[in-house]
Formats: sequence, C-alpha cells, structure tokens
Amino acid sequence: MELFSILTNLLQNTNPKLKLFVKGRNKVWQVLEDFKKTSKQPIVWFHVASLGEYEQAKPVIHQLKKQKPDFSVVVSFFSPSGYENVRKKKQEDVDFITYLPIDTARNARRFLKILEPKMAFFVKYDLWANYILEAKNQNIQLYLFAAALREDQVYFQPFGGFFRKILKSFDHIFTQNERSLDLLHQIDIKNSSIAGDTRFDRVSQIKAAPVDFGEIKRLITNRKTIVIGSAWPQDMNILIPFINESDQYSFIIAPHDIHDGTMTDWEGKINKETIRFSQISTKKSAEVIIIDNVGMLSSLYQYAFIAYVGGAFGKGLHNILEPLAFGIPVIFGQLKKAKKFPEAKISLDYGASCSVATFDELKTIISELENPELYQETCKAANKLVKENLGSAKKIVELVLIENQK
Repeated sequence: MELFSILTNLLQNTNPKLKLFVKGRNKVWQVLEDFKKTSKQPIVWFHVASLGEYEQAKPVIHQLKKQKPDFSVVVSFFSPSGYENVRKKKQEDVDFITYLPIDTARNARRFLKILEPKMAFFVKYDLWANYILEAKNQNIQLYLFAAALREDQVYFQPFGGFFRKILKSFDHIFTQNERSLDLLHQIDIKNSSIAGDTRFDRVSQIKAAPVDFGEIKRLITNRKTIVIGSAWPQDMNILIPFINESDQYSFIIAPHDIHDGTMTDWEGKINKETIRFSQISTKKSAEVIIIDNVGMLSSLYQYAFIAYVGGAFGKGLHNILEPLAFGIPVIFGQLKKAKKFPEAKISLDYGASCSVATFDELKTIISELENPELYQETCKAANKLVKENLGSAKKIVELVLIENQK
C-alpha cells in the first residue's frame, strides 16, 4: 500500500476522481485531531467503501444511536464519490465523516490512536488488513455486517491464509444469507450469524418518507411512468428503441454517471420531447425527463408504474431494493455474475422482478405487465419480499450491545 500511495500522488492529475482521492486525504490528520478534541463521548467507527455501503450502514447507525444516544458515530469512506456526495449535507445520526487514510501499518496505528473507538464496524467487503489487525491488537471490538461471501473469494482458497486471518479478527460477522454462513463455518469461523441485508431496512425508511418533486409530478401526471435508475449506455441500447416506439408511458432516466456527453448522446437518439431536470422549470410538457444530478433516484421510484434498474450488462447491477420497496415490478439486464447479487435471485424467486437480455424481451415483459392481474401479483410479491426481510439492523445492534455488556 506504500507503493499505491506513491503512485496515486504521482498520477493524481491524470484523473479527476484520483485527484479527489489524494486531495481529500491531505488534511485528514488535522481534521481528525480537531474532531477528537471536541468529542468527549465514546466513539463508534463505521467504515464503508462508498455510497452504496453507506446506505447499508445507515439503519445500523440509526438503531445504535436510538439505543445508545451517548455514542459519537464516525464514518470513514474509501471512495471519493461516496465521501464527496455525503459530506455536502448533514447526515442524521452521524457526528463526523472522514476519508480513510491509505491502508498502511503506520496510518492504521495513527488513525486508531487519534480516534480511540470503542467499537469498529466494517460493511460488506471493504476490509483493510492493517486497520483490522491493528484494531484487534488494540482490543477494539470488531464487527462485519452485510457480508455476502462466495466460494471463489480469496478467503476460501488454499493460499488464502493471511486473508482468513483478517476474517478471524472480527468478534462477530453478520451475513446476508445462509450460504455465506456455511462458507465461514468451513474455515472454522463460528462467531457468525445470519442477520440479512440491512438495505431492506434502509429502503423501507426511504419509502416511508420520500422526497416530493412537484415539478416532476406536473409533467408526468397524465401517463404511467417508467423510472430507469442508474442507467448505463448498455442499458440504453435496448431502452431507447422502446422509449421511441412507446406512446403510453412517460420516462424518468437517472444515469449512473452524470456525463454531459452521454446525456447529449441519449437526447439525440430519443425522438420524444426530452428535458433535463435542471431545466425543468422552462418546460410545460415533456415525455422524457433526464435527471442530471445525484441523490434523487431513491425517491423517484414513488412515481413509477415499472422500474428498470441498470448496471447488469456492465460492472454490476445497481440497487433493485429501492424500487421494490415501493411495491412495483422491477426489470434489469441479464447478469453476468449472478452470485454477486443474491438480492436479484431472491427477487426473481419471489416473482417481483424480471431479467431481460434484448429489446424484444424487454418489450414482451412490459407488455405482459400491462395485464392488471399479473401486475398486481408482481406488486404483491415486491411488498412481500421487503416485508419478510426487515429487521436486520435491529438484530445486529442487539447482539453487539449484549456482547459489549459481558
């Protein structure tokens, strides 16, 4: 990791995200020390990779603060895209947000010496060896939750001894599913249990109080709406032909990356009246709305008759639980690595979602969902799926607090 640190500093001007990665860490030590001087409460540290993992952490943070309001919660991010988006507005239940310094033994000792956390939580997969081993060395209680493990991961390979040592450092590991628990038992990690996916708790919270966008409602009032969330170019290759020949739907498109060139390209290929959200006040009508900012998507699903969630054709499927929480059918692309997305298989098994590989399949599925009986069955399945998977955060916090009373 020392070499990684040197390389990122040398190459930071070649990539905007890399520049943020380096620049954001320049003052991290001084900011940490300033925070510690003002915080007299016991500190609990949560580490997340980026925005998605932070969403998984939120229900656990909320439950912990609910039961232990005297705790001060610190959240560290590895990714600039996560940190930069979250720091812009006050976060409920979080007292301090920081970048995680690069994972070296020296940085880990310094970070934990300044922070002195009572407990540390890692979310899903972003496991940094020096921080975890140093926390163990300092007798800090360590927890991993939302773990979704696969047999092809390094922990379960013959050469994975060092990585198994990292997993064995945790006082308890909370898994998303039984398969993950079985894999842990196979490498003799018994201090583990199934807690489920905390994202179900999070999406339920969002559904209970979504942000209202009156200007969007004004434009889509007279038609059923399909919300296309986290769209990649590969998704739009099959979606744009459907948009162009569809006369009964309005469309809301939230791109995965807000690149002007990409949005301009899509606008040029869509033959319907299209408006970007930033210019929505200038339009009295539009059939297609492109969301050219970050942070709105989870609430936009409240307006959807059907949702399409992108990413499956590319790097990986985005969050399908957000639209499912609103009790609507969800469509996504054909997954390349289905094992990496257990929630997709669960939703397919429940009958709450459908996977498509081509434009013709997409057109057929949407046509079938126009049948009122099938549509209602699919909506009921979505509601049932979310309802039956709530409560993960409460399980985690209750066990953690019991463990810390011993």
